Amino acid sequence: MTTNVQRSLEERLTGIDEIECVTPDLNGVPRGKVMTAEGFLEGRRLQLARGVLLQCIMGGYPPARFYGGDDGDLTLVADPAQIHRLPWSAEPRALAICDADELSGERSGLSTRGLLKTVIARYAARGLAPVVATELEFFVFAPNTDPTRPFQPPLGLDGRREDGHSAFSVSSNNGLRPFFQEVYRCMAALGLPRDTFMHEMGVSQFEINLLHGDPLLLADQTFLFKHLLKEVALKHGLTVVCMAKPLAHTPGSSMHIHQSVVEIGSGRNVFSDADGKPTDTFLHFIGGQQACMADFTALFAPNVNSYQRLCHPYASPNNACWSEDNRAAGLRIPASSPVARRVENRLPGADANPYLAIAASLAAGLHGIENGLQPAPAIQGEFAVPDHLSLPCTLHAALDRLKRSSLARELFGEEFIAGYIATKTQELTSFFDEITPWERRVLAAQA
Repeated sequence: MTTNVQRSLEERLTGIDEIECVTPDLNGVPRGKVMTAEGFLEGRRLQLARGVLLQCIMGGYPPARFYGGDDGDLTLVADPAQIHRLPWSAEPRALAICDADELSGERSGLSTRGLLKTVIARYAARGLAPVVATELEFFVFAPNTDPTRPFQPPLGLDGRREDGHSAFSVSSNNGLRPFFQEVYRCMAALGLPRDTFMHEMGVSQFEINLLHGDPLLLADQTFLFKHLLKEVALKHGLTVVCMAKPLAHTPGSSMHIHQSVVEIGSGRNVFSDADGKPTDTFLHFIGGQQACMADFTALFAPNVNSYQRLCHPYASPNNACWSEDNRAAGLRIPASSPVARRVENRLPGADANPYLAIAASLAAGLHGIENGLQPAPAIQGEFAVPDHLSLPCTLHAALDRLKRSSLARELFGEEFIAGYIATKTQELTSFFDEITPWERRVLAAQA
């Protein structure tokens, strides 16, 4: 670390006693250790067991053979650009987003942040730089102390709970203005620029659009924003939920990824030619997305609940079709000027790991560019999804497809894909170990 960087860091951390050193696990959950500011500034090495990166969403781990029989250590290396004072914390505290690297200094094959950096480097080797933006949807609920009961929106200023008629409303009747004011203040303090914000279609559902930029930066910002939302909600006696489908009969929550590719140096969008027309590179990128989406569905839709969102397909298309400005297509080309021509991947849910979802989507596009893949014809209006463009509709089917994918192993490595499948299989088994209220309510009287 240079003297100037060290001095700047010391100034930023003045008065800070502890730093949360975190890295995204397989599910995008912040995992790590809390370190003293003194030790952090001295550059003491911080180590973390390899298995932590494969921790199941409900706790527990797959068999040790998936992360090394001895469960040896990785080292957490803070990104100097992602060290932040936590504006929501009552006591002075900081957070550092870290890479989880091998002790040798190489990237760990189990790190989703490392996987994204590897994909970006592959673009750079071709003189290209991907540009992305994320749209994250989420629900704000009253505290839910009994998980057997449905979520409820908070009480509004009129003493009533929102009933689902507030899509695109700018009213403050929901009583959430103080919560969102603190969210905005914390975003500004963390350097998270926001584009647009709106009330979405669901009951107490909202969406924020982050400004487009470098994929690693956008993944970090999305990761930080989700963490921020939950922490600020706790201060306001609220619960923020980023499940893909927390409420029945209500639209689910997505994390759409907007993608373009520019030429390093000139900044020219390679999806448009000098006349503003779509290029072959643009079509090859779409062809790659289509070729990979079924294999990668489990990476975009990682939980049992993810498929509750996808099996009710309004604005949540479970297909690999592409279309101009059609929200029924899994790959939508938004209306834009040629310089902003981009591909929107509408498959990922809000529950997806942003590092992994962005890495998988960009890797698919690059696969198409490298191999000159041609997409299927664009589809407009109302359409029936062709069989070859349909996607797995359950986590079991998606994991089976991923398990059989040689392409996934080629792009992400055997270690990661095997570990991912092992963790997700354990999570699926845990789900099937429980009997749902629907089964008791409907089947008990009939069986």
